[in-house]
Amino acid sequence: MYKEKFIQHLRNEKNYSSHTEISYFRDIAQFEEFIEKETGEKCDPTTVDRDQIRIWISTLMSEGIKSRSVNRKLSAIRSFFKYLQKINVIEKNPALEITGPKVDKELPSFVSHKDLTRILDDDSCFSDDFEGQRDRFLIELLYVTGMRRAEITKLKDIDIDKSSKTIRVLGKRNKERLIPLSDRTLEKVNDYLTIRNEKVENKSPFLFVKKDGNPIYPNMIYNIVNRYLEGIQTLAKKSPHILRHSFATEMLNNGAEITAVKEILGHSSLSSTEVYTHVTFEELKKAYQHAHPRADNL
Repeated sequence: MYKEKFIQHLRNEKNYSSHTEISYFRDIAQFEEFIEKETGEKCDPTTVDRDQIRIWISTLMSEGIKSRSVNRKLSAIRSFFKYLQKINVIEKNPALEITGPKVDKELPSFVSHKDLTRILDDDSCFSDDFEGQRDRFLIELLYVTGMRRAEITKLKDIDIDKSSKTIRVLGKRNKERLIPLSDRTLEKVNDYLTIRNEKVENKSPFLFVKKDGNPIYPNMIYNIVNRYLEGIQTLAKKSPHILRHSFATEMLNNGAEITAVKEILGHSSLSSTEVYTHVTFEELKKAYQHAHPRADNL
């Protein structure tokens, strides 16, 4: 009962994405299942204590779950009990003072401009029908704007202002931001809208739709991007977020101010954007090691 109310709270008051809602629900359900196995009784969140949460964390680690995933699960549990405390179901949050495992800093992966251009410019990669042209424009727009997939699913035609050459994006916590569009991207917008309006009978306010006129959804975007990036062997991950990483990396590599990149990405803190400066430094270091005759000791 409390779990379902908590998810509804995330949806209505926190405006979390459906992806986050599902993740939180699964994490809480997994924790409840663990407590039931440990105690032999149905999990009662009002009786859960810190030791039980610590034992659960230790169990996850012993099962080989990565530190990053364990911390995400702990965050979900901590938020759940914070909600229960807020609605006066419990007095104290048993997860509040529990520290998760240390996470090694993982630099974000990205696709090179050369590799992505090769895909986007290859007509044989995309079919001539509506879906093929939609997929091509979708990938390009993700790459030139750095948008999250949850954000691009919410885009509507009215969010594109051709006169000011901007696109309005509704990000996390309902925060709006404007992203500039180049003349070339605006041409791509017009080309896509032309074929969409010709081929899709059921009209929709949303920019990206399926053949039946219904809006596309986050998992569909993931599958589209994954399919077209499959040919890039150097990429371990082939998700839409890779295009966001690539956007940020290319911007910084080409001299953009980090504060400007932060605003375009919709980051709440500069530290989230600074990780991409480490990526660009690593690329410079690799280039130096490869090209300079006295770089062996770097």
